[in-house]
Amino acid sequence: MRSWIVKSLVIGAAVCAVAWFGIARWGSSGTGDARSFKVAPVERGDLRVAISATGTLEPEEVIDVGAQVAGKIQEFGRDPASGKVIDYGSTVEEGAVLARIDPALFEQEVNLAKAMYSKAQARLHQAQSEIKATESAVVRAEAVLAQTRAKLDLADRDFARTRRLYETKVITDEQFDLHQSTVDTSRAAVLSDEATIVQSKIAVEKAKAAAEEAEADLQSADATLKRAEQNLQYTTIRAPIKGVIIDRRVNIGQTVVASLNAPSLFLIAKDLSRLQVWASVNEADIGRLAPGQRVTFNVDAFPNETFSGQVKQIRLNASMTQNVVTYTVVVDVENEGNKLLPYLTANVKFEVAQRDNVLLVPNAALNWKPRKELIAESQRDAKPPKSAVWVRDGRYVRSIPVKALDSDGARTEIVPESGDSLAEGTEVVTGENRSATGANVVNPLLPQMQGKKKD
Repeated sequence: MRSWIVKSLVIGAAVCAVAWFGIARWGSSGTGDARSFKVAPVERGDLRVAISATGTLEPEEVIDVGAQVAGKIQEFGRDPASGKVIDYGSTVEEGAVLARIDPALFEQEVNLAKAMYSKAQARLHQAQSEIKATESAVVRAEAVLAQTRAKLDLADRDFARTRRLYETKVITDEQFDLHQSTVDTSRAAVLSDEATIVQSKIAVEKAKAAAEEAEADLQSADATLKRAEQNLQYTTIRAPIKGVIIDRRVNIGQTVVASLNAPSLFLIAKDLSRLQVWASVNEADIGRLAPGQRVTFNVDAFPNETFSGQVKQIRLNASMTQNVVTYTVVVDVENEGNKLLPYLTANVKFEVAQRDNVLLVPNAALNWKPRKELIAESQRDAKPPKSAVWVRDGRYVRSIPVKALDSDGARTEIVPESGDSLAEGTEVVTGENRSATGANVVNPLLPQMQGKKKD
């Protein structure tokens, strides 16, 4: 009885071992069934190919308003709309007063410059009067010279008659000498008057030189006055454009120091209804972008909204960070209602291609490559195509060569390259369910290896 029981157990164990071996062999053969594959249908639809990048929203035009003179901030201007003191977010018109610097020192400089101008002006008037006086003296001296020359001419004629009379002994020596003396005196008077004219003309030239110097001093004083008046005007800081103040960098009582670089006091955005996204694009993608392309983006502040824009400019000054070259691409954005704020981070997508009503498959369908034992016998020994999708063929799979076109990162447009049809709805293999293949089934009757389990 006992031997019969033992025989029965041995026979049963043998049957189980054979059955288990068959199951293990079936599972490890990789033939499996259709349920061992992951599949997805071929779809027909629209494809939008985009390049992703990250950027920052920037005002279209920003003016940094500084101070051209040094001094203490005395007060801020007022917002004409609300009457409140100008601050962050205030809308200002062109020419509106933003702030005033204490003008006391600059007013004193203006008063001093005015005094110097008046003094220079008086000197010029005096020099001009001196010119007129010396020119009048020249005229008088020339008139006197004309008279003395006339007297000399008369004396010469009298002396000529006296000489004839003296030769005939009609007049005495004393009379002759008297006429001679008269001639000499007249000649000396002419020479003296001529010298006076020369001196008067020299005086005229000196007066003109003094007038020129006084005029130069007046011009210098005028320039100094204008500079002082201009500096006084600079104590009132005005908005150069109409816009919104996005930053105020000074407080009342703070002293600003003007140097080679004007200190920045206010930052004004010209028009927040138009913004720009400055996006950093990798060099590998920059060749696919061009001005005019449509762009969509979203910001963390409004995660459920999508905004749009248009590529305006691709800047050529590339930058390199950790051996990665990027280019700045400027995107114009219409900011309706000023909803978007400057300097928000934008997640940008540049639409580089748009394909409508095309065949689409998941990228996994193009990336999956089957093991040889899973390929249908008709294709098993053939060279696998460079690009293909795989469809189920009973318990195996077979390839359909395709041409892969644009991709949006999840799906790819395909075009069959052979006579095989690939219609919408066809299921293509995207992977293999490893748990269904039975590859890891172990015969419990075989001795187990001890040690670390290999994956």
